[in-house]
Amino acid sequence: MNRKLFILIAILLVTLFCNKTKEVSENEKLVSAPKSKTEPIIPTPEDNKLNPDRIELGKILFFDPRLSGSNWISCATCHNPGLGFGDGLPTAIGHGMKVLGKNTPTIINSAFGTKMFWDGRANSLEEQALGPIQAAGEMNQKMDELLLELKAIKSYLVLFEKAYPKEGITPITIGKAIASFERTINSFDSPYDSYLKGDKTAMSESATRGLVIFSSKGKCTACHMGNNFTDNGFHNLGLKSNKTDLGRFAVVPIKSMKGAFKTPTLRDVALTSPYMHDGSYKTLEEVIEHYDRGGDEKSNLDPNMSPLGLTAEEKKDLVSFMIALTGKPKNLIIPELPQN
Repeated sequence: MNRKLFILIAILLVTLFCNKTKEVSENEKLVSAPKSKTEPIIPTPEDNKLNPDRIELGKILFFDPRLSGSNWISCATCHNPGLGFGDGLPTAIGHGMKVLGKNTPTIINSAFGTKMFWDGRANSLEEQALGPIQAAGEMNQKMDELLLELKAIKSYLVLFEKAYPKEGITPITIGKAIASFERTINSFDSPYDSYLKGDKTAMSESATRGLVIFSSKGKCTACHMGNNFTDNGFHNLGLKSNKTDLGRFAVVPIKSMKGAFKTPTLRDVALTSPYMHDGSYKTLEEVIEHYDRGGDEKSNLDPNMSPLGLTAEEKKDLVSFMIALTGKPKNLIIPELPQN
């Protein structure tokens, strides 16, 4: 009798232990799991993992106009935090107030891109960060002169050593630092994201209808797919400027790339007007009208481009949905720049 009681107690203890272990295991999973399906892990290269020192250095460089030949233009001049990290202009203004040929793309969620610039000529954020600095029409800075300027500032020597010990101030570490800051400029906390998490009141009825149109009749997901609303591909959308602008073809000379430009993210798209690579449309309504008529310039048009036949209400719903992709405002403190 005592032996049976002992065995019963032993079985109960084992059962309780197993259940408790399972409970702890499940809790550990919850702690280590991402906060939500809409907040992906930021991809970083092995030689430039994110840390606070690298992010802070990149932020300072991003706002420092000494990275330009004129000491007047910074990265933030064109990628203004108050303008959705764009500049609010049809096309950018560069060195000597020269009007450039392309719209300034936002850097929001650029960490998740695979090709940079409208034509995809850069393969990483590190490479992209150095491009405008050295481009004659943009920031017009000679790299050897920039290195001398930064090395003459004691605070920069300290900041670079903390961020990249024993690597020094070089074009590589400058690119790495700016890229590190840019990887923190993300938007995944919009009404749409709350809707996905189960709050069906987060989006308006119009935006909810717009989501359906976006995924069906509007054919938007042919290019604006996934959590970042881009296929990271290149498409000729039938813009009038495509007659003269070769786009991706200049980098990859195959016929399908003539007039093709990178698909931008739609995250925070309501904040990043004007639209398209040439800045030809001021409003989302104008963009939808362009797609609804199947584009204008039909030469080498992307196969996904064709008239949609959207009703006036469907167009309004699409706009409502895209506005619902706007994340919560971020409090970005402009850094104090190092002085000699």
